[in-house]
Amino acid sequence: MNSAKGLLGLAVLSVGATAVADQPQYTIVDLGVVNSTDSASQGFRISASGIATGRSFGTGKTQAYTWTQGGGLSGLSNLASPVRNYCVGNGVNDSGTVVGVGATTSFGSSRLPVMWENGVATQLGLPSGQTLGDANDVNNNKVAVGSANSGTNQRAVIYQSGTGSFITATTSNGSYFVTAFGVNDSGLVVGEGWDPNNAAITVGLVYDMSTGTTSSLGSLTSFGHNSAIAFDVSNAGYVVGSSSLNGGANSLPFVWTAGGGMSAIALPTGTSQGSARGVNDSGWVVGTASSAFAIPFLYDGTNTYRLADLLVNSNGWDLLTNTSSSAMGISDSGVIVGTGVHNGATHAYAMVPVPEPASFAVLGLGALALISRKRKNQ
Repeated sequence: MNSAKGLLGLAVLSVGATAVADQPQYTIVDLGVVNSTDSASQGFRISASGIATGRSFGTGKTQAYTWTQGGGLSGLSNLASPVRNYCVGNGVNDSGTVVGVGATTSFGSSRLPVMWENGVATQLGLPSGQTLGDANDVNNNKVAVGSANSGTNQRAVIYQSGTGSFITATTSNGSYFVTAFGVNDSGLVVGEGWDPNNAAITVGLVYDMSTGTTSSLGSLTSFGHNSAIAFDVSNAGYVVGSSSLNGGANSLPFVWTAGGGMSAIALPTGTSQGSARGVNDSGWVVGTASSAFAIPFLYDGTNTYRLADLLVNSNGWDLLTNTSSSAMGISDSGVIVGTGVHNGATHAYAMVPVPEPASFAVLGLGALALISRKRKNQ
């Protein structure tokens, strides 16, 4: 065999093997805890660029954080005025601005919407007359979304320039936004609504800030469903969430696009229901399914995988036999964030693709450079 041809074959084989691999492979990183005395942590969201957030559990408090592959975990100060010792990061943008909630108890009493910029916590302004609220996501324009009030009076809120306003636009049948869970850079807001004509169902909604209109995403009617909730929207316009019967029964994960409508995502092996929680611009989706245990999964647009089956080495992680595990977000480079059990402790994790996305190009360029050098020496 000609040496140059052999090297070329290896180069093509290397690139081809990466492209047609049977399934993605990942390593897993323990995000740890903010303080050495903290007992646990959870991962809730990751930005398109790869900044993660969530919370770390201490004694008499919880604390939000940010995490990056290069910088590791950094704790964020709790809201000092008014004092809220139980804080959580729910959403983060590409510049590291985090939004979430500050409360007086671990179960969310007296909750307030919070934004962290450069590590400093500030309460976001609630709509006039409101005293309770939360923030669930923030885009790269620093527009945050969440809700205000509680119970039957809870309504979705958009926070701009630190001030909150209700989403008042309804669908054609009068369905209205109760809480907003996601917002993209184009101003598409997704979340949960209620139908005033049928109190038994929930409505997955999308609000377009540019047109001021609210639309229903529908539900998976072929499965007998009449309800949905939308949890995330990517900048490419993919929306994900869960579809169900009467607001919860027999739930299935879905992905929705403006052109294709709502499609069911197949459940991972051994599970009977589930919900999609995060999506990136490639349409890759993560979420959590369940049977007796919580099973985090990845959907790559074609196949659904249990995250545990994608690990090169589990290194003491349990993502299959507990009720604490989750997959909540995925970056545009495929980094997945969620919660699992590591050596018996409940910790936030980041799963990093193998090879990492930048390595694909390096692999191909390295092989071609080797071919070029070989030819010059012949």
